[in-house]
Amino acid sequence: MIKIEPSGQSCGATITGVNLAEPLAHETVEQLRAAWLEHHVVAFPDQPMTTQDLERFTQYFGPFGHDPFIQAIEGHPHVIAVQRAADETGPVFAGNVWHTDWSFQAKPPAGTCLFSITIPPCGGDTVFTNQHMALEQMPDELRKKLEGKFAVHSARHGYSKQGAYGDNEEAEKMSMTFHPSDEANAEQRHSIIKAHPETGRLGIFGCFGYIIGIEGLEDDHAVELLLELHAWQTRVEFQYRHQWQENMLVMWDNRSLLHAAEGGYDGYARLLHRTTIGER
Repeated sequence: MIKIEPSGQSCGATITGVNLAEPLAHETVEQLRAAWLEHHVVAFPDQPMTTQDLERFTQYFGPFGHDPFIQAIEGHPHVIAVQRAADETGPVFAGNVWHTDWSFQAKPPAGTCLFSITIPPCGGDTVFTNQHMALEQMPDELRKKLEGKFAVHSARHGYSKQGAYGDNEEAEKMSMTFHPSDEANAEQRHSIIKAHPETGRLGIFGCFGYIIGIEGLEDDHAVELLLELHAWQTRVEFQYRHQWQENMLVMWDNRSLLHAAEGGYDGYARLLHRTTIGER
């Protein structure tokens, strides 16, 4: 029997009583989807899965998303390895940088699946922040500044040739393989306040980083507002801190959350496999 245990924090739940290494019945998938939509991020501990199992599970929830700038693992074009070697000296991938995955796309992924293979004995938490809760508790003065406005999203700061994972010495120190491109300079607009396409609940979509501006505002004013928003939407009361175990699958809703990876495990290897879930 499936058991769903809420985290007691702003979001998050642990799900047991299901074997993800086996095909799932339609009724089971619908139960898991309902839990995902309710809790925004769900963790499945003790799930020794193959890459094929991860791919099958992902596709229960939608088509594969498109991952444009990171090298996929061999033989699995929709799976990337989020990894760091024990002796690696480059930056932690997405370390302490709040974001929602690939928000710079015209149709960003609905969700992300991350499966843990090698987990260090310390550090490496992933922190999530609930963007429905952040909006619902937002001061009226700040909300009025955001209503009706569109943010400009771009991957340029991360994946252009001049970006953090571009052609530079720090990126070359990393064990992950990136494909920086001028395509990362493209821009995409999304409403700052959006209704979740499945639940209808309003939330904040994205944050400063992939968001590089706000339509209709001068750059200085846009940055000032984005920093004010960032300080609010990442407050600790909106957060859920996830601590990893090996053989754990975590699935989160990019339409409801921001997330950030933490370091703190120098001298230890870390390896997880990731897929993204496209909108249905």
